[in-house]
Amino acid sequence: MFGIESLSGNAQAVALVGVVLLEAMILYVGYGGLEQVFGDYVVDLLRGE
Repeated sequence: MFGIESLSGNAQAVALVGVVLLEAMILYVGYGGLEQVFGDYVVDLLRGE
C-alpha cells in the first residue's frame, strides 16, 4: 500500500514500526475525541439516568 515492501530489511522494519506507531497515535486521538464528545451521554445511558 505504501511501497514498504520495496525497502531493504532494516529500512522495512523501521518503516513498519513507524506506520504502526502513527496508526496508534491516530486511534488514541480519535477515540479520545469520541470519549470527550459521547462519554457523559453513554455513562448516563448505562446508569439509566
